[in-house]
Amino acid sequence: MITVDSPLENKHFAGVQYFGDNKEEWIEMRAEVGLLTRNIIYRGDPETSAKNEYGAQIMVHSNGMETLTARIEYVHFFNVGQAFQLGRYPIHFHLIGVVHNSYIRGNAI
Repeated sequence: MITVDSPLENKHFAGVQYFGDNKEEWIEMRAEVGLLTRNIIYRGDPETSAKNEYGAQIMVHSNGMETLTARIEYVHFFNVGQAFQLGRYPIHFHLIGVVHNSYIRGNAI
């Protein structure tokens, strides 16, 4: 049981939508909600990134020797990634081979 002592800030839709003449087809919809706040925020320009679909990115790249290690944990990424640009994801491991000791974990994008 969860008890709250003040109203929640955001509303999230949950319900069933029926289709067809006899309503025999249906879709059940629920939003997954999680805590997205983090101590570290990595973000694009707050004024132009969303409008231009051109945000910040992290590119991890090496000469292919598989010696590079990247560990990115519990960061909040906001206004990141670049739309319609191949390889311009929020976090991109670029041509670095096998990454035995690298990981991305617990982040909110």
